[in-house]
Amino acid sequence: MFQGFCVVTLASHVPLPFLVILVIVGFYLLLSGSQVLDFQGGETAGQARLDQYFWQQDCLRYYKETRNGLLGANYSSKFSPWLALGCLSPRYIYEQVLRYEEQRVRNDSTYWLIFELLWRDYFRFICAKHGNKVFHPSGLQGIALPWKQDWQRFHQWQEGRTGYPFVDANMRELVTTGFMSNRGRQNVASFLTKNLGIDWRMGAEWFESQLIDYDVCSNWGNWNYTAGVGNDARGFRFFNISKQARDYDPQGDYVKHWLPQLRQVPTQRVHEPWQLSAAEQKQYEVRLGVDYPLPIVDLFKSAAANEKLYNAAVLSSNLSSNRSNQRRKR
Repeated sequence: MFQGFCVVTLASHVPLPFLVILVIVGFYLLLSGSQVLDFQGGETAGQARLDQYFWQQDCLRYYKETRNGLLGANYSSKFSPWLALGCLSPRYIYEQVLRYEEQRVRNDSTYWLIFELLWRDYFRFICAKHGNKVFHPSGLQGIALPWKQDWQRFHQWQEGRTGYPFVDANMRELVTTGFMSNRGRQNVASFLTKNLGIDWRMGAEWFESQLIDYDVCSNWGNWNYTAGVGNDARGFRFFNISKQARDYDPQGDYVKHWLPQLRQVPTQRVHEPWQLSAAEQKQYEVRLGVDYPLPIVDLFKSAAANEKLYNAAVLSSNLSSNRSNQRRKR
């Protein structure tokens, strides 16, 4: 059985059939120079990563402050691929955190890394409790939303052609490297479900096919949560993509890394390029609708329309549940 994962770095001109053959036989591919970390499979490599992150570079000390980063190897632990494949155990990581707290420092960052391990366990318990409901379109809450299966827009989302740079950059990182930050995953999932109204299972399946750290419970549990059909009492929640981009990529470095068409656009405009005038497009060498797409939906209008559908579905679900309870009481 294939237990680890192997990274093969290839130039971008390698023919697609060759890439497909490598994927089939169990290799994982990264295009040259783009990946956040040179992931190598196996327990030895996993333990070496932990040793580097905790002990050599002392990154655990600042984990809480850096964990929402987007570029570079050490903004987060990157333990997830080794955890997903059983090359590192959560118990081993937990014991190493306790040792770190004894020998170096105990702070919010050490607590937060343990907290993330608990989230991982939480989704396992959720799946153990609810079983196949985690795969149902109505999710754990049984909310029957009229999800779309709009394949044209889904492909635009898959390929990073939505016209929203923060979404597009994350989706291009995913398809190129098999990895995406937690912040990125939340944003692109919110956009697919809350702005495009597309069946969240299509997104979950795409992540399953692409992620080097794919984990059944974490992936499907988080997609339930983001789609609003999982364990979240706050109802319809969507991410303001433009604000998220400004908050977590304030200089536009991440977006420009993955979207070379926008590298000439100044920082204050790069997250909303649709606002560029014709003269600015010429100045910054980007033609909207040609070099980079225009937004495929209006961010706030689309969210408002999908929120109405969500609220109606929740009301219908509650009425149905009340009727069922009344019948049982008779």
